[in-house]
Amino acid sequence: MTSQVSSPAGKTDEPSEAVVGEQRAPQSDRTGATEKEIRRLDRVIIRFAGDSGDGMQLTGDRFTSETASFGNDLSTLPNFPAEIRAPAGTLPGVSSFQLHFADHDILTPGDAPNVLVAMNPAALKANIADVPRGADIIVNTDEFTKRPMAKVGYETSPLEDGSLDAYNVHPVPLTTLTIEALKEFGLSRKEAERSKNMFALGLLSWMYNRPTEGTEKFLRSKFAKKPVIAEANVAAFRAGWNFGETTEDFAVSYEVAPASQAFPTGTYRNISGNLALSYGLIAAGRQADLPLYLGSYPITPASDILHELSRHKNFGVRTFQAEDEIAGIGAALGAAFGGSLAVTTTSGPGVALKSETIGLAVSLELPLLIIDIQRGGPSTGLPTKTEQADLLQAMYGRNGEAPVPIVAPRTPADCFDAALDAARIALTYRTPVFLLSDGYLANGSEPWRIPEADSLPDLRTRFATGPNHELADGTEVFWPYKRDPETLARPWAVPGTPGLEHRIGGIEKQDGTGNISYDPANHDFMVRTRQAKVDGVVVPDLEVDDPAGATTLVLGWGSTYGPITAAVRRLRASGETIAQAHLRHLNPFPKNLGDVLKRYDRVVVPEMNLGQLAMLLRARYLVDVQSYNQVNGMPFKAEQLATVLREAIDA
Repeated sequence: MTSQVSSPAGKTDEPSEAVVGEQRAPQSDRTGATEKEIRRLDRVIIRFAGDSGDGMQLTGDRFTSETASFGNDLSTLPNFPAEIRAPAGTLPGVSSFQLHFADHDILTPGDAPNVLVAMNPAALKANIADVPRGADIIVNTDEFTKRPMAKVGYETSPLEDGSLDAYNVHPVPLTTLTIEALKEFGLSRKEAERSKNMFALGLLSWMYNRPTEGTEKFLRSKFAKKPVIAEANVAAFRAGWNFGETTEDFAVSYEVAPASQAFPTGTYRNISGNLALSYGLIAAGRQADLPLYLGSYPITPASDILHELSRHKNFGVRTFQAEDEIAGIGAALGAAFGGSLAVTTTSGPGVALKSETIGLAVSLELPLLIIDIQRGGPSTGLPTKTEQADLLQAMYGRNGEAPVPIVAPRTPADCFDAALDAARIALTYRTPVFLLSDGYLANGSEPWRIPEADSLPDLRTRFATGPNHELADGTEVFWPYKRDPETLARPWAVPGTPGLEHRIGGIEKQDGTGNISYDPANHDFMVRTRQAKVDGVVVPDLEVDDPAGATTLVLGWGSTYGPITAAVRRLRASGETIAQAHLRHLNPFPKNLGDVLKRYDRVVVPEMNLGQLAMLLRARYLVDVQSYNQVNGMPFKAEQLATVLREAIDA
């Protein structure tokens, strides 16, 4: 979905309350009946929850797409079960999708839902702790029978025992209403039940005045080969809308105006982190005028990049799904040797398997992008949950001295720019580069301003074309390790180019000639030179947001940007002074980072690990930092960080 926005940018603090208070007077429809009251909100947080087979991700994605086309700012948090197909009705099998949308600039999927849609008892029990008092809960009453409730430990029905009295509960027999709405299609009961998520989507679309045309078009396209199923889903969607419009249980609907003041002029679309990263890689290949090659093995949560890039052969993209992680990166490194912009994608466990080949890429000094979509560990860990636990692995997880630049995007949309930046470094300095995203960014989505092609960086690089060194006897030869004096990059020689024959491999090379060398002094020189090359990578200075001369700095990296920034806004709105900075480049660090750290009395570093960046900062700059950590597979909440930062300010 794309939408046009033509108003100037304007930032606002993220409010803690949802309802602005402005209301529309009831109006009469064409039949003479009185329309329901419409209340205007400035933001809403909705969470859809059910079994992994209930279509909650599809439901959330469709609501998100229509919200993006309407022009709201938004942020999403899909939350998948770790099991491929957990037993139905159990807590491990609950799948949820949270969407935060607003009429102003927002940064996170929200701390707590204003509305919970619970498709069964497991969904209710797994999510009720996150729901604040007074929130709306829409419950599929058809599932609250004795057996499903017993599966999750409900001895009595929470719909009847008073345990939900603090909430606005809307009991809706979603399954029964869906089956009744689809009688004319001749579907079996099981087939008809599958459309109950579309009924729920229709109901929520009515509640929040979302567009409907895009969803109906999507359903007809998705089920084009099964027109009866397509029309049944459309009918269920419309039935949900009509139910909201006619039932007395929903006396009010809501409106969240477009966020036109929050965005610069341009064309926008909703985009997830993995999709933005894929587009960034394609753009990098085009801007470098090189074929893009992906060698990869499927792994959660990185597989979407392989799926997406495989659709774009028309842009010179080649994808290879290898039999394992080692083969995937081996093929990518071979493509780099052959003159392609080479990429391999994985998550933490795959990085471990790829480590020897990454070391080979360091030794060969070839451009290679290693995309690590981090997840909880160790080992298989939490495949569908987010974490920032691979920073030290990216920094040091190889034998010998094998330095690799590291880039980390901060938001889903920023993954596009981070991919271009990583490609710039890899091509300019002839080095493998780590890009550290994570599951939160990969699956989350937000509006993205589509850039103009002429605004993208020029990434073109020159291949070696002939001899580059003259021997004492006047003979001209090609030395594969004769370096550019500014970047220390070696020449990139495409195999088959006449006169550029040279030896390549994993054993240490002699400086200049590239011949095998066991000379101690040469090895010392080559190790120090490779380190100097990475240390010399040009990255921008760290920008600090400090409008009031604070004494406390909060410093983050990667996906913590949204929660940190939202927390900082809340603190400043309450009169506190605090500075904020966020790292894109983690190796090398920005040259002014040490001076920035020493400028403040207290530095707080929130991370979704046990303090990896904090440890690097202490070791490098000999300054103390206050580490605040979380490793529960979920992103930070803004209010949680605001509390921690307020305590740091008052310390």
